[in-house]
Amino acid sequence: MSTKVEKTVVVDVPLATVYDQWTQFEEFPHFMSGVESVRQLEDDRLEWVAEIGGVRRQWQARILEQVPERKVAWAATEGATNAGAVTFEDAGEGRTRVHLELDYEPEGPVEKAGDALGVIGSRTEKDLERFKAFIEDEGYATGAWRGAIRPGAAPGAPDVRDAAASRGDDGGAGISGKAVAAGAAAAAAVAGAAAVAARSKDSGEDEPVTLEAPRETPAAPVSGQTEISREVPVPGERSTGEATRPETAYDVASPVEEPATERIEPVTDRSVEDGDHPAGPR
Repeated sequence: MSTKVEKTVVVDVPLATVYDQWTQFEEFPHFMSGVESVRQLEDDRLEWVAEIGGVRRQWQARILEQVPERKVAWAATEGATNAGAVTFEDAGEGRTRVHLELDYEPEGPVEKAGDALGVIGSRTEKDLERFKAFIEDEGYATGAWRGAIRPGAAPGAPDVRDAAASRGDDGGAGISGKAVAAGAAAAAAVAGAAAVAARSKDSGEDEPVTLEAPRETPAAPVSGQTEISREVPVPGERSTGEATRPETAYDVASPVEEPATERIEPVTDRSVEDGDHPAGPR
């Protein structure tokens, strides 16, 4: 079910200046709340990015009719389903009446709740007031486009039926179905990681982490020496046939020599002869 919004504002600036400023679509973020960007892809095609009720929306719209100083009508072709028209009328004494009609379909619980509270209607009214203040402060248009697009092609204001092509993106939070598909794989990976973390938290145990020890590269044998594969008992352990280690060429070819010891003759008891004195400190 769609929602219709109609708002009007009278601007104290001549009609030509007001219309010229409205044709500068890329300037809309200066006075439209929540609008991040508007990019003109072609004369009759725009790309919008906006945040509505905390939900970031992206959509494309086609201008169905544009008549200088009279009307700009549009309908979404993908993304958020909306359509509408802005009309301009000389109000006399250098003033201009701007009337906006918008028809849109809220998506998701957040937008539907905001729709029930009249958020879009309130925002539209404030956006028109900011546009009034913007152009009245400047006193002139920052640019102009005087081309016409299919004049008379869309009598009255378009509604969501004219934006039927955008309904294929329902449930995508207003983001193009192409963008949703592109992010599906990344979302699945994040969801899997979150599930693992949740199980770990619920069990109170950390998930085991497997670490692979680095592989050691065996040292090359010294030139002229050959490693011997037989095993010998480890000194100091019983020879049970279990506690053994490989014997290498260093054990056989290069035995450790014991240090030479000086043999000391034992001192025997004998009487001290005349002239002999025991050794003592000097």
